[in-house]
Amino acid sequence: MVAPTSTTNPRHRLTPAEVEIYNREGYHIFRDQLFPSAKFEGLKNCFENILDNLEADVRPESMDVPHFQNPELFQWLFADEVLDLVEPIIGPDIALFSSHFICKPKGNGKRVPWHEDSHYWKTMITPMEVVTVWLAIDPSTKLNGCMHVVPHTHNSGKQGFSDYDDLKPGEAVFGDEIKPSQRHAERAVAVELEAGQCSLHDGRIIHGSAPNTSDIRRCGYTMRYMSSKVKLNQEMVGNYHNIYLARGRDLGGNTYGDPTKAYPDIARFRAKHGKNGH
Repeated sequence: MVAPTSTTNPRHRLTPAEVEIYNREGYHIFRDQLFPSAKFEGLKNCFENILDNLEADVRPESMDVPHFQNPELFQWLFADEVLDLVEPIIGPDIALFSSHFICKPKGNGKRVPWHEDSHYWKTMITPMEVVTVWLAIDPSTKLNGCMHVVPHTHNSGKQGFSDYDDLKPGEAVFGDEIKPSQRHAERAVAVELEAGQCSLHDGRIIHGSAPNTSDIRRCGYTMRYMSSKVKLNQEMVGNYHNIYLARGRDLGGNTYGDPTKAYPDIARFRAKHGKNGH
């Protein structure tokens, strides 16, 4: 990641001290509202429309890369409010790696097993430098299954590439989980957010969340960014994944998707072949 400087760009939404904490801890909780209220409500309404049109057999936790079929989401994914938040961490040349609505319905929302995002991306990009903005569409609390992170695990232990055990089909959102001896779950910190607030976390940090057995839905929108110098393995992922240049210029020789265009062919390929960029 980009080293913090002693000066602050007035456009940036994190101070150098906050960037330093993020780099050390592997996460940061941003307590301000990410978007103005009208803009946030617009995103929430967009999400509700996508949710209402899900196929009957698709779980709402599995709304991965919705921007491939709903390019209207780029008005939020490319918004200055978001890019000004991640630029102090990854620099001014920014690519959108992925996005995902992770919606746990009330009463039976599945748990997210202990994992590192990097475990699912390890052959997709080099180097493994991704910052996720986790935006609370609904309040996210311990009651309804908020995310927990294990600080420092992005740069200690297995550094994003722990060993995993398979889970029973349907047991959790993902099909495998970090081995108990490598989770360090006793050190986990709850990331509780009000609707409209967000957190940021390194793609290599260990995190997970409990099932939602409450009577309150829990939805978050993960928006994932990397420096444009990070190289996408286009030869391997070209049939099922796109990245997009969000700000600045390309530094890695990457090929980018068109944010004005929908890619239903990619969505169909992913569904058929079980591809999940998470």
